[in-house]
Amino acid sequence: MNEPAVVLDGVTVSYGRHEALRNVSVEFPRGAIGLLGPNGAGKSTLIKALLGLLPPSSGRMRVLGYDISEAPLAVRARVGYMPESDAHIPGMTAFSFVSYCAKLSGLPPADAMQRAHEVLFYVGLGEARYRNVETYSTGMKQRVKLAQALVHDPELLFLDEPTDGMDPTGRDEMLALVRDIAARKGMTLILSSHLLPDVEFACDHVVVLHKGAVATEGPIAALKGPSGRVFELRVKGEEARFADAIRAEGLEYRGDPGDVIRVFVPEDRSPQLLFQLAARSGVQVRHLRPSVPSLEDVFARALGDEP
Repeated sequence: MNEPAVVLDGVTVSYGRHEALRNVSVEFPRGAIGLLGPNGAGKSTLIKALLGLLPPSSGRMRVLGYDISEAPLAVRARVGYMPESDAHIPGMTAFSFVSYCAKLSGLPPADAMQRAHEVLFYVGLGEARYRNVETYSTGMKQRVKLAQALVHDPELLFLDEPTDGMDPTGRDEMLALVRDIAARKGMTLILSSHLLPDVEFACDHVVVLHKGAVATEGPIAALKGPSGRVFELRVKGEEARFADAIRAEGLEYRGDPGDVIRVFVPEDRSPQLLFQLAARSGVQVRHLRPSVPSLEDVFARALGDEP
């Protein structure tokens, strides 16, 4: 179980002349892993390639120890996939659809029906399982997609934008399910999303894609760096001079004029230095508080968006 769940070695996937993934080499460990990136970064392409639906033009991929090009059916039997787009079959109830997916995965009819009941109750659709899926709200359709991905008890779960279109309450409930799947059920999952708070809440590890390549990857806690060394400030006065003074001291500075300033202070420096620099620059500190670095900071650094 110490073996990575997914390994990519020099993988390139192309659509005609466009390279959606460019020479990607990365490992996805066991646990809950977030797959982040702006639109067009290659997240959905990566998942489809790992499912064997998009053959790479170069490189090799291993999923749960199997080479996807040599054993695609063995991989699909052990993974669950919750796609971003709707995937239900018109005219079917949630129960009939999920039990049908279970049979497609190889479960005998009696076991398929039992598992369909179990997972539909688990995702919160027990009372509505005999309703036609086409009558469901967006949030309920998302839960059906999760149920069909779980029904055959996969070893690895791919979730592509699982909270897409959900209201705040439904989003929180879906993320709680995702955390429970990884933490209590011990299932490895890869959560693809453009919503950083979702990934930070549900995952321990992250892979960030940008323009088809890996921008950064690793444990979220390690990538965020030590907590308590980021400070949020509001100042009154000539902010440009203050920013120059901060950078001259070798500190990281981020912020827009008139907005909250974020300063990254190394552990060997005291935050008192910020007051000294403010006085030297002729500005007044109106607000100062410590802040824990967020996944947004990691994302911005990976994409080179920091000033």
